[in-house]
Amino acid sequence: MSESRRRLRVLTIIDCMMTAGAEIFATRIALALDRDRFESIICSTRPSAPIHVTAAREAGVEVLELNRRSRVDVWRWAPLVRLVRSGRIDVVHAHKIGSNFSTAIVSHVAEMPVLITHEHTWSFDGNLLRRLVDRELIARAATICLSVSESDREKMIEVEGIDPAKVRFVPVGIPDRPPGDRRSVRSALGIADDTPVVGTVCGLRPQKAVDVALDAVAQLHADHADLRFVVVGDGPERGRLERQASRLLGGRAVFTGQRPNSEIPDLVAAMDVLVCSSDFEGTPAAVLEWMAAGKPIVATAVGGIPAIIEDGVGGLLVPPRAPDALADAIRRLLDDPGLRERLGAAARQRQQADFRLARTVTILEDLYETLYWDSPQGRRELGGGSRR
Repeated sequence: MSESRRRLRVLTIIDCMMTAGAEIFATRIALALDRDRFESIICSTRPSAPIHVTAAREAGVEVLELNRRSRVDVWRWAPLVRLVRSGRIDVVHAHKIGSNFSTAIVSHVAEMPVLITHEHTWSFDGNLLRRLVDRELIARAATICLSVSESDREKMIEVEGIDPAKVRFVPVGIPDRPPGDRRSVRSALGIADDTPVVGTVCGLRPQKAVDVALDAVAQLHADHADLRFVVVGDGPERGRLERQASRLLGGRAVFTGQRPNSEIPDLVAAMDVLVCSSDFEGTPAAVLEWMAAGKPIVATAVGGIPAIIEDGVGGLLVPPRAPDALADAIRRLLDDPGLRERLGAAARQRQQADFRLARTVTILEDLYETLYWDSPQGRRELGGGSRR
C-alpha cells in the first residue's frame, strides 16, 4: 500500500459466525485481514454464538449484531443502515443469498462505495424468482459478484444471465491445522483401531444426498461385515436419515450431531474413507479439509468438485444419485491400502498448493483495494486529499 493510501474499512455481512461452510469461510477472512491495510468489521444478521463474537472482538474485529429472528423483522436492519450511512465503510462484502439480497436493498438507501456479493452455490435449477433476484437486484447493485468455483461462475453467467464482466471466481481456502488424533475419537465412539470406517462431514440437508451414501454403504457389508459409517453434522434431514440407517445398517451407523469446528480434524482422522455424495456443490470446504488431512475421498462429479479432485489422482469421482457406483468406489479404496495412501497424499498436495486460506486472503485484500481506489469515491480521495 502506498503512503498516500489509508487503511480501508471492510464490512463483512453474514447470517451467523462460524456455523457452516460459508459462514466459517467469511469469518476466517474477516479475522485474517492485514490490520496495517484494513479495519475489519463483521455484521452478524442473526444471533451468533457468544464464543465467536468474543473471539472476533479479542482479535480486534468490530462486531455488529442485528439479532434477526425471522425474515419479517426488517426493522432490525436499522443499525446496519446507520453504519453504512455514517460514511465509515469503504467496502461491503456480503455472503449468501439472504445477506446478498438484503444488502442490495440497503444499498438503495445507504451509499456503498464498493459492494461485493458472494454466491456460495445453489442448484441453479428451476426457481425463476431466484434467478431474477440474482440478476436484476443483486448483480445490478453489486460492484462485483464472486463465485466459489469456476462452475458456479459459468452458471451465474449462462443460467442466470449475469453480465460476465461482473462475475469473478475466488478460490476457497482453509487454514493450516495440525493432524487429528485418530485413536481418541475412535475410542470415544467405541470403534476399534482396525475397524474400517467410512464417513462424511456435512449439513444434513437434501443437497448433501446422505441417503445415497447410506444406500451405498449398505452394499458393502457382505465384504466388510464390521464396517462403520460415521456421519458428522446436523440438519433437517437427520431424523429421516437415522431411520434409514437403522433399517439398512443397524448399529453400524453413528450420527455424532453438530460438532465444534475444533473437533473436526480429530473426527476426520478417525475415518479411512471420506464420502461427498452431494447433488450439487460449489467448492466444499469440508472436502478441502479432508484433502488437507491426506484422506482418500469418493465424491460426486458435480459443481466445482472435479476442479479440485482429479479422478483417479486425488480421489475417485462418481455420478450423483448413483449408489452402486459410489459403493464400488468405496469398496475399491477399502480393499487397497496403497491406493488410499496415494490418493490421500495427492489430495493433500493439491490443497496445500491451491486452496490455503492465506492465498485466498491475499486475493481478496488486493481485490478490496483495487475496487475501492478505482471507485469514484476512491479516485476523488486520491485526487483531493483524505476522505475523512
